[in-house]
Amino acid sequence: MKRKRKFSDTLLILSRRIPDRQLMIVLSVVVGFLAGMVAVVMKNLVFIIKKLLTGGFEIDYSNYLYVVYPAIGILLVMLFIKFILRRPVRDGIPNVLYSISRNHGIIKPHNTFSSIITSTITVGFGGSVGLEGPTVVTGAAIGSVIAKKLGLNYKQVVAVLGFASAAAMSAIFKAPIAAIVFALEVILFDMTMSSLVPLLLASIVAAITSYAFLGQDVLYPFQVVYRFTLSDTIYYFALGVFCAMISVYYIKGYVLSGRIFDKIPGWLTKLLVGASLLGFLIFLMPALYGEGYEAINTALKGNLSFIFDNSIFYGLRSNQAVALVLLLAIILLKVVATSLTFRAGGIGGVFAPTLFIGTMTGLFFAKSMNFFGMASLPVSDFALVGMAGLLAGVVHAPLTAIFLIAEITGGYSLIFPIMIVATTSYGLTRIFSSRSIYTIQLSGHGDMLTHHKDRALLSMMSIKTLIETNFKTVHPEGNLGDLIKVVAESTRNIFPVVDEENNFYGIIVMDQIRHLMFHPEMYEKVSVRSLMFHPSTIVELSDDMETVAGKFQHSGKYNLVVLDKGKYVGFVSRANVFSHYRQLLKEFSED
Repeated sequence: MKRKRKFSDTLLILSRRIPDRQLMIVLSVVVGFLAGMVAVVMKNLVFIIKKLLTGGFEIDYSNYLYVVYPAIGILLVMLFIKFILRRPVRDGIPNVLYSISRNHGIIKPHNTFSSIITSTITVGFGGSVGLEGPTVVTGAAIGSVIAKKLGLNYKQVVAVLGFASAAAMSAIFKAPIAAIVFALEVILFDMTMSSLVPLLLASIVAAITSYAFLGQDVLYPFQVVYRFTLSDTIYYFALGVFCAMISVYYIKGYVLSGRIFDKIPGWLTKLLVGASLLGFLIFLMPALYGEGYEAINTALKGNLSFIFDNSIFYGLRSNQAVALVLLLAIILLKVVATSLTFRAGGIGGVFAPTLFIGTMTGLFFAKSMNFFGMASLPVSDFALVGMAGLLAGVVHAPLTAIFLIAEITGGYSLIFPIMIVATTSYGLTRIFSSRSIYTIQLSGHGDMLTHHKDRALLSMMSIKTLIETNFKTVHPEGNLGDLIKVVAESTRNIFPVVDEENNFYGIIVMDQIRHLMFHPEMYEKVSVRSLMFHPSTIVELSDDMETVAGKFQHSGKYNLVVLDKGKYVGFVSRANVFSHYRQLLKEFSED
């Protein structure tokens, strides 16, 4: 322990001797490399587990082990969390957003390894989720630990989380430009120019690390054969509309599954129900197993063989009508499978399932149009562009979708259709679901971080840290004389009326009693109850700061009482809120 403290002290001394900008550059390189290694380790672990479990399966036979594998994997994850880790493992990217919004950028140290273990087991055993989210949160946790050791301020810590998030995405997809856009669009709501160069370095270093250990092959090998033609524009707009419909179904389905499983008592029951249904779906359609990258790569070639491989439907592989029906079923059931994985207790991310569903959506659209003779569309192109449509709709990140899908093609030949589909899908999805699948997991607790700077800053503020408690209280059964004694000891001009059990009755303001203060004969005659009134606007302890700011704006008051289920807590002042808001704005706006 002594040696560890000495090493930490040495790092702290060195960090303070390095100018801030140079320090952030050094950290971006270190974090970029470590996040890249995390991606390499997780990808290889999942590959090994899946190979051991399914490597011997026959292509023309649906193995019954598909039914039990997900349950075994999720059970192992739950046992690890409950009896070894003994603390919850939060969802990947929402965990990063939560730490920025509510935890001063600090991520629990156990996330440097817990997400690696839990997500690789979940996905390796067939859980229908992805590794991107866990990779991002692991990289961000490493960055958070380093930042904490070096004593960085809040703004620097958030920047480091952005570096780590970009690095993780860059390493997974070998797409450094898209990774930077992702960090700016999803993680960081305010990036100054001084942080842009480190962000670039982190992304580049992570991509190089990934290339060094995983080879030169991209995740989704694709070659553009058919060039964009103006006559196809209407079909790309139609695909955008279809992607929006599937995106809304995805988001609403995920939320609905949470409501259903919240009614199921006990983690073991949830595991049994969720894992059993998941195993049955994977048995019927093995393409739902794990991340589904093999199925995506097959689909990008316009090949439907992945639908029938290892399936009970293998004998129908030559029937195009059946293939289309099963492909639509895969699109709809992937949402169910992903939701069941999460609700049963599995750990993973929604990024890979979104790309999977997007590919299948584009493939289904083009194949259907061609099958019914309505058009002659390039199937592979539509499958690829569908990925951008779903990503833009579900994650509400159209720029990330555009740059990621364009970058992984090895060129920008399809940039126009990608932009058309992504923009259309995003715009229509926002009408029916104003929040993305990431922020919707946080919004129920007032923890949402957005790119609306005012809301983002307010989300970082907590009512609990702004409550003022130096207000003298008066008992509701007291009289004016008792109140005058309280006034003599107080430096405030507001007096909350509270009983022994802290129940709140109302308030008395100085202006109400000023004309009575110098009439001792009234002290015994006038009761506290006759002087108090209940304020028209109160703040609940559970209110988020955006709600509190709105109450100040609409009431015109300078002080508002804070209650917790009818119990008096204190007051919050407009001046204190504004001062704290200005301080946060200054921290994030200085370059």
